[in-house]
Amino acid sequence: MNKRNKNIVLSITILLLIIGLISGAYKLKQPTIKDITFSDQHSAMHYAVDIVLNKPAKVNVEYTEVKTGETFRTPITSKDTIHHIDLLLLKADSEYTYKVIVHDFFHFSTKKYTFKTRKQSPWLVNHWLTEERPHEATALGDGMVMVTYGRVPGYILIMDAEGEVRWYWQVEDIGVRSACITPRGTILAMLRPPIQDIRDDLPQSEEEVHADEEKKPMRRGSIGFAGGTAIAEISLSGKLLWRFDLDKIHSEKDFQSIHHDVLMNEKHQILALYRPKKIIEKRMFNKLETDTLGGDGILVLDTLGNILDKWSIWDHWDTDNDPYIERYKYDRFHINGLCLDEKGNYYLSAPIEDQVWKINRQTGDIEWKFGRNGDFAMDTTTYFSFQHSPHFNSKGELMLFDNGLYDKRSGAKSFLLDEKNKTADIRLNAPLPSELYTSRMGSAYLLPNGNILQTSSKRGAVVITGQDGKILWQINLSFAPYRATYVPSETWKAYFEKVK
Repeated sequence: MNKRNKNIVLSITILLLIIGLISGAYKLKQPTIKDITFSDQHSAMHYAVDIVLNKPAKVNVEYTEVKTGETFRTPITSKDTIHHIDLLLLKADSEYTYKVIVHDFFHFSTKKYTFKTRKQSPWLVNHWLTEERPHEATALGDGMVMVTYGRVPGYILIMDAEGEVRWYWQVEDIGVRSACITPRGTILAMLRPPIQDIRDDLPQSEEEVHADEEKKPMRRGSIGFAGGTAIAEISLSGKLLWRFDLDKIHSEKDFQSIHHDVLMNEKHQILALYRPKKIIEKRMFNKLETDTLGGDGILVLDTLGNILDKWSIWDHWDTDNDPYIERYKYDRFHINGLCLDEKGNYYLSAPIEDQVWKINRQTGDIEWKFGRNGDFAMDTTTYFSFQHSPHFNSKGELMLFDNGLYDKRSGAKSFLLDEKNKTADIRLNAPLPSELYTSRMGSAYLLPNGNILQTSSKRGAVVITGQDGKILWQINLSFAPYRATYVPSETWKAYFEKVK
């Protein structure tokens, strides 16, 4: 070996020796795991790993479902000695393996541990997705479906493409009218007293839907409560973050209940619909008498229930020249849906008018009305009636669920609106089969894969259709859901990601 090669060998040897010394010194000081506790969180679908270290470090957990080989990884935690990691959306009665990974100067992991989730709670075992109904496995994509139950105890369920419940939250003293995913990755719920509108809670046959409509037609005053008295925010781990009861906070009756819709804006303020009253004077038989009108408005609240702002239709409506004011005076508009655009403007569904209205966020003025007898030129064959769940879909189209009171066909529609020229082009028209007609409630959402998630509330059916309305997937619930909401897979990114 020549001198040059000897020097190279010597240099490598010294380098390896230094690395070995550093590694040995580090091992003496590296974090070690003092304790690992694995426990279920009162659910077959939610377990937790609690880790205690001897010194601060970052950790995460990697876990695999044995049957499918699907592997998931939790985010890396902040540096600490005590860590609590939630494992969510686990499948009931299933085997898993997991390991804890410690992140320091060098990373190391534990051996693989095994666990089996317990059997599903009997009341959560559903038989809603059956062989005789369409159930294409790919129809939903990689997201899930969220529904709520309005009687006591109220609850929120999130189901997968197989119709299996993968997440739930329950509240003992009150029902859950509706729920939505917030901008900060939580669930916002409208809670309702169970004694209100119980006739809306159970599915009806096709004949019963038509008979109920004839008995109590839609265009009438005081259509119903359809709301709640409390709002709550729940983390995806099922923790109640806060709850306030409006009927306990506010003395003014108009502010003690909300209805139909509740959402959170980008400022993390709460927006809800409420029913402001208006006292008017009218002449009857040469006498001046007072009367009370029932209208609608928007409350902007903080998470303590304090009112930050409010908007009332009565500040922008000409009651003197309204030909329907007497006929519908107890529930003139029955606003049943609220959404926002990027500038924070309000959009309201006014079902008695068969219209969606744009409300200027700054002035409060009604900028335009879209629909039958509205401000936009549109094909009369695309009119909608008593619509629900207006929102802007991923393509920027105004999407809604058309209850279809005139032709007794309900289904999804979306429109591309040209606000400058006041024209509207229909882009989606996906009517449900006539046997799934629902005179009230309902929803429709465009899925990332192009299919449509629709709810026929009065029939208790949640379906996924193609854009032609053909049913690809259907579950029939044991209760009448107000709406079914799509929960995209990225909702869970703060808790886990799929590795393979």
